[in-house]
Amino acid sequence: MSLQLQQLLPLILFLPWFAVLAGLFWWYPRQPRTAVRRLFDLVAIAIAVIACGVVVRWAHGYAVPTGPAGNIWRQVLATASGYGVFLAVMLVAWLVRRRWLRGASHHR
Repeated sequence: MSLQLQQLLPLILFLPWFAVLAGLFWWYPRQPRTAVRRLFDLVAIAIAVIACGVVVRWAHGYAVPTGPAGNIWRQVLATASGYGVFLAVMLVAWLVRRRWLRGASHHR
C-alpha cells in the first residue's frame, strides 16, 4: 500500500461516520434555516474534515513504528487523533451555533 493511501486510510474509513455526524449537525435544529446558518454549517463541516486530514497526516508521520505493534501504531495514532479532532471541531461549532441561535431568538 502506498504511503499516501496509508496516510488517508483513517479518513477514508471514518468517512461514513463523519457523514452521519455532519448530516445530524446540518439538519438539527431544523429552524431557523437561513443562508447564513447554511454557510456556517458548511464551513464548520469543511473545517472539521480538513483539520482531521491534517492531523491524520501529521500523526501518521509522528508515530514511531517500534515494538510489537510495528506499523499498525501509525494507523492507530492517526485514526484516534483524526477522530478526536473532527469531534472537537464539530463540538465547538455546535456550541457556537447554539449560542448564536439562542441569542438570535432572544432578539426577535
